[in-house]
Amino acid sequence: MVMTFEPGVISSYDNGWKQLWPHFFELFLISLISWIINGIGEIFSLIYTVFAGFPLNFGVAYAYLKAARNEKLDIGDTFSGFRNYWNTVGAGALVALAVIAGIILLVVPGIYIACKLAFTPYLVVDRKMRATEAMEASWRMTNGHGWKVFFIGLLGIPIVIAGLICLVLGVIISIMWINMALASLYHAVSNPTSSAAPPSRG
Repeated sequence: MVMTFEPGVISSYDNGWKQLWPHFFELFLISLISWIINGIGEIFSLIYTVFAGFPLNFGVAYAYLKAARNEKLDIGDTFSGFRNYWNTVGAGALVALAVIAGIILLVVPGIYIACKLAFTPYLVVDRKMRATEAMEASWRMTNGHGWKVFFIGLLGIPIVIAGLICLVLGVIISIMWINMALASLYHAVSNPTSSAAPPSRG
């Protein structure tokens, strides 16, 4: 028999509670199966992100940096993050964990940490720095520039919205523009004449 009731928050919860128990075992098994399958998928997704996604993203960041410097680009730059592999993996994981920890601490610290560590990918690939060394250098380099990183990200929101209005091509161009802006900021700050610039490594 199909149960009928007036639509509402309380009535929906009431019906849900009443109908949960007659079907508990079947629903529990169905939910358990879905949780296991989704969990396996998430594990593989995490493995991909850490061991392939981070190096790939670092390489893309390096390509945008070369463009910001008006240097000749090569398709192979996409995979340049794999040349300093374990440091890109380590830096990507450490930055992600630091930002997540900051977000857990009421969001604002997470945003602050993300801004302070925004130059880490460039330093790992461009300066061949170790993971922790790059994070420390990024933290130092963004002194006086962290708010600029923040506003580049903030301005990116209406830019992406404008891109959405222009459909797929607009979104692609918007994201590329934002990446170029951040790479350009790093390039400007890392200029040898800048006091925040880290020492170059061979």
